[in-house]
Amino acid sequence: MGKRFVALWFRHLTTDWMIRRRPELSDRPFVFASPERGRMVVSAANIAAEAKGIMAKMVVADCRAILPSLEVLDEIPGQATKLLRAIAEWCIRFTPVAAVDEPDGIMLDVSGCPHLWGGERPYLIDLLQKLRGFGYDVRAAIADTAGAAWAVCHFGKVKPIIEPCCQLEALLPLPPASLRLEVETLQKLEKLGLHQVSSFINMPRRALRRRFGDTLLLRLDQALGQEPEIIHPIQPIEPYHERLPCMEPIRTGTGIEIALQQLLETMCQRLVDEGKGLRKSIFKGFRIDGNIQQIVIGTVRPSRNVAHLFKLFENKIPGITPALGFELFILEAPVVEDIAIAQETLWHTSEHDDVAISELLDRIGGKVGMHTIHRYLPDEHYWPERSYKVTTALQEKPATDWRTDLPRPLYILPQPEIIEVTVPIPDYPPMLFIYKGALHTIIKADGPERIEQEWWITGGLQRDYYCVEDEKGGRYWLFRSGHYSSGEPEWYIHGFFA
Repeated sequence: MGKRFVALWFRHLTTDWMIRRRPELSDRPFVFASPERGRMVVSAANIAAEAKGIMAKMVVADCRAILPSLEVLDEIPGQATKLLRAIAEWCIRFTPVAAVDEPDGIMLDVSGCPHLWGGERPYLIDLLQKLRGFGYDVRAAIADTAGAAWAVCHFGKVKPIIEPCCQLEALLPLPPASLRLEVETLQKLEKLGLHQVSSFINMPRRALRRRFGDTLLLRLDQALGQEPEIIHPIQPIEPYHERLPCMEPIRTGTGIEIALQQLLETMCQRLVDEGKGLRKSIFKGFRIDGNIQQIVIGTVRPSRNVAHLFKLFENKIPGITPALGFELFILEAPVVEDIAIAQETLWHTSEHDDVAISELLDRIGGKVGMHTIHRYLPDEHYWPERSYKVTTALQEKPATDWRTDLPRPLYILPQPEIIEVTVPIPDYPPMLFIYKGALHTIIKADGPERIEQEWWITGGLQRDYYCVEDEKGGRYWLFRSGHYSSGEPEWYIHGFFA
């Protein structure tokens, strides 16, 4: 089956939203207005105001002359776009591809989705019923192209479902504005008496281009499916993405676990077929009240082990709230990596401990957060801050060995911290130092070890490092930045020994 698109048109978007917030306005005429050229102009009117003849673009003073009791509210800049984005995110439960179509619409690529609802008609009915249940005055149409769906949604007067390959017949009786043309082009068509698409669609293309420019032909071709039209979804579509609609709302933990198990089995089978494993996965539950609950897990190595991944998710399921129930579950794998054949054999053998370690780290990370687990590898630098790097991959191999010819602390501060010291004479280690308000008297010291700046990376003073021990047995890595010959140097603490 080819592409299918749904266009949604919210005819009173911002005023419907305001009524949701203030239900007492539902039967009262009111408008949103904003300043324009020194006067207040209506930007949106609710249904009750339009029934009294008040429309957008009218001057507020003229509207009050028609209806003195009209309530005027200040327009909220950017509110329409914010609303459209929120509704488009909600529509992801119907399709993974939802795009904002400003100023008052949403475009959905529903290819391959309606059959999950039993066909396009029940699909569209369910979508509209839910949106209207939220209080929005919305129209919809479905067609092979985004342009045809938009045209029928805004100007169609018969049926909202255009059968495949029938967009031409649907466009013929519609006005030129249904092609989303500029005002200047519409005015030219109006002057020439071309009031329907059928009036000019069969004219020579050369004549249409010469008279109306390329845009008319482009919009016509897009609506007919002869020219592709790209819509930009509000959320990027993950290549590894599985959906599970629910026949009835799921409210129980058991139901959630069953849905998760099914999605994991489907996802992992695909990963097996493609020789890959996931490193990060998101399990989303779409509630019938519009709320979206989600759980995120990560692994230290690529995994497609259903039991292991289910266990990571299972620990977090109590943290989601079903409320009135979930109507759709989605499992995404935004980070996927290749799995070597040798690595895959480890899942079913007890001879290798790294799999057990990685699964243990996954479980710990699931409880306290993956950001709390770090793995460090040596890097080819002498400057201490650059002598190591952080990696999340358990299978990554170091490019060099850890330095063992000179002592190095177990824990190095990300940035050295300044301390106060007392030094008997230059080039001697400190007698005592103060760090975070605590006085440390040094009883043993070893050094100095001079480390020069890596001049090919950055400039700066050299450092003279000392390994010191205080009266309580604590061992620290201190350094002097620069030399006394260049002034009073500063002292820093940079690490802690075991």
